[in-house]
Amino acid sequence: MDIDFVRERITQLRLQKGISEYKMSYDLGHSRGYINNISSGKTLPSMSEFFAICDYFEISPIEFFDTKTSNPKLSQNVLSTIGQLNEEDLELTLSITKRLLQK
Repeated sequence: MDIDFVRERITQLRLQKGISEYKMSYDLGHSRGYINNISSGKTLPSMSEFFAICDYFEISPIEFFDTKTSNPKLSQNVLSTIGQLNEEDLELTLSITKRLLQK
């Protein structure tokens, strides 16, 4: 992982959310070019801004850096929903998931 990962991940998450750089910058309380400067590699967010960006995407810093999960917010929602199932339904869900992965 490197600096490029941070800017690419922010871009990926922003696009998944369907938000423009301009809107995200304003939502975070910055000038319109703030996210563009990060995306273009001109700057990196400070640590406090990084946490604000994670909050903006409703993910944890661990989820931000999880390269195995392309859509951490969706994965988080799936896990939260699955956690409400009883044991029998969990077994069924696991079976279905394994079958889908075989395709």
